[in-house]
Amino acid sequence: MGRTELAVIYFLVGAVQLAGGEGGEGAAITAAIRAEAAAPEMGRWLRWVRRKIHETPELAFEEEETSALVREQLDAMGVKYQYPLAKTGIAAFIGSGRPPLVALRADMDALPIQEMVEWENKSKVPGKMHACGHDAHVAMLLGAAKILKSRERHLQGTVKLLFQPAEEAGVGAQKMIEEGALDGVEAIFGAHVFHDLPTSVVGTRPGALLAGCGFFKAVVRGRQGQAGYPQLSVDPVLAASATVISLQNIVSREANPLDSQVISVASFNGGSNLDQIPDLVTLTGTFRTFSPNYQQLRRRIEQVIVEQAKVYRCTAVVDFYEKDYPFYPPTVNDEALVGHVRRVSGDLLGRDNFRTVAPVMGAEDFSFYAQVVPAALFFVGIRNESVGSIHIGHSPRFMIDERVLPVGAATHAAIAERYLRERHHILRPQSSRERGREGESVLSEMYAG
Repeated sequence: MGRTELAVIYFLVGAVQLAGGEGGEGAAITAAIRAEAAAPEMGRWLRWVRRKIHETPELAFEEEETSALVREQLDAMGVKYQYPLAKTGIAAFIGSGRPPLVALRADMDALPIQEMVEWENKSKVPGKMHACGHDAHVAMLLGAAKILKSRERHLQGTVKLLFQPAEEAGVGAQKMIEEGALDGVEAIFGAHVFHDLPTSVVGTRPGALLAGCGFFKAVVRGRQGQAGYPQLSVDPVLAASATVISLQNIVSREANPLDSQVISVASFNGGSNLDQIPDLVTLTGTFRTFSPNYQQLRRRIEQVIVEQAKVYRCTAVVDFYEKDYPFYPPTVNDEALVGHVRRVSGDLLGRDNFRTVAPVMGAEDFSFYAQVVPAALFFVGIRNESVGSIHIGHSPRFMIDERVLPVGAATHAAIAERYLRERHHILRPQSSRERGREGESVLSEMYAG
């Protein structure tokens, strides 16, 4: 029996003791949540939500239909919420209306990718696709909302559910924070589907989980001329080609080999005439690092591009998109919160179905939340060869094993409810007392409405 089947079976049969999960009140909470999430009607509803969102993908800050669907479902549950945050975002509240306040987050936006998977719920919008699983993230968080609402009398505090726009572009998390998404919050958790883990296996790690990420565009300018008379032109193609090679030397010869870094040139565009040297070449790319000192890497990228162009008598200008796409810092998980995720997922799925994963060079704007409050982002596996769920995120063939949906919903719900119950004994995020006082004010305003 494969790992994928084992994780799903543990979830469905509720084998906490068989899996070696911790006993006591925490395990009892997890068992009750598992039973609700594993109900057939819950699975059908979650698939409907995910597929409806998948059919109508919307890009950053355009998530109008997705946001409307979320609000419609929250209204049906009787869950109060604030809208709008960051244009299309939502903050929902479930619980006592008093601190402590713990947050759960899901991103809603899609990607400008043409879907190549042929199935009945394929994207109906040309050139747009949920190729990173955000449709599943929204469905799982709505599932958690339904579970938590049914158990609201048990919540020893308040859960804040954040439905966030613009993770892929536009830094939606930062705009959510600016508009009060973390007011009163003392800890936040988020989930992301992950093709490297079998379906329903949970994985994360303390410390740096995802890399920081920035983007750049360079315009290398020379002088146009006939290809047969190169001495009469200044060739930006040659200059740009040398630049691509030189950029790789930053990582191989200037960075500590133990400090993972990536510089990738992703596009190279020059002229279109077979017999003409163009007047300019445009390069675009990304740079990624786990080091918080990304400014040094940024400076060296600019220096290499500008100075290498001069070697070939060209000029160059570099744009780092800092207004529209600021650098995403590394996603750094709080150690205590990761321990909480490990305990809860162990009770939910069996201890063998939690993995401490290696750092990943992908990036996430969840990192902005982690800069403000203790945070933990965790992966939920979706790999299942039998349904074609094998492709990396941002692939036009990206697909998920939908059996993960109730597992993700239950994981969210159990993490939040048990956090509220256990935080005084297990988790002590810094400044929780101060955040709690702020939370009293925020929640009193929310529930007064």
